[in-house]
Amino acid sequence: MADSAPLTGEALALDLVNTRPMTADGHVDLLATPRQLSDWLTLEQDRLQGEARDSAPTRADLAPVHAVRAHAEAAVRALLDRAEPPASALRGLTEAQRAAPPVRELGWDGTAVTAVSRRDGPLGIRLAALLAEAAAEVLSAPAISSLKECEADDCVMVFLPSHPRRRWCSPTRCGNRMRVARYYRRHSTTDVS
Repeated sequence: MADSAPLTGEALALDLVNTRPMTADGHVDLLATPRQLSDWLTLEQDRLQGEARDSAPTRADLAPVHAVRAHAEAAVRALLDRAEPPASALRGLTEAQRAAPPVRELGWDGTAVTAVSRRDGPLGIRLAALLAEAAAEVLSAPAISSLKECEADDCVMVFLPSHPRRRWCSPTRCGNRMRVARYYRRHSTTDVS
């Protein structure tokens, strides 16, 4: 299922993986340009710990984010298949975190000591580290055992269901579409005389 707007609301790492939906022509990259990455970062700003506020993404920032997405997707797809994630994917996520570790920067606000987590380096490296950290959190959480892929025939979105009967990535995207298709299949077989 293709949609020009990224699906958000899952764990940050799954939102990242879900930026490669399926279309009739194959996968489409919703983070293919600096502008698209900037738009996605705006959608996710509450979960980015301020990493994307100081500068706009450039073309150079895309590669590290795409690499983390590829590693996270490889691990997620393996877990969906109940298989061991590729060691190269796990190693890639670890290396991305290592490239820009968070440092608690201490300061004084006039009445108390403050501690703000910051990362050094170019925006793409900092984002990749943060996204790899988010992937490490979701991949190692007990809830990952309930990971699902959308049941719509042409959708590859993944999610952690909040309800055991959840079948689709979104009730308004695939859910409605699949219910309408099922309705038309049932009613198109009606005998017309």
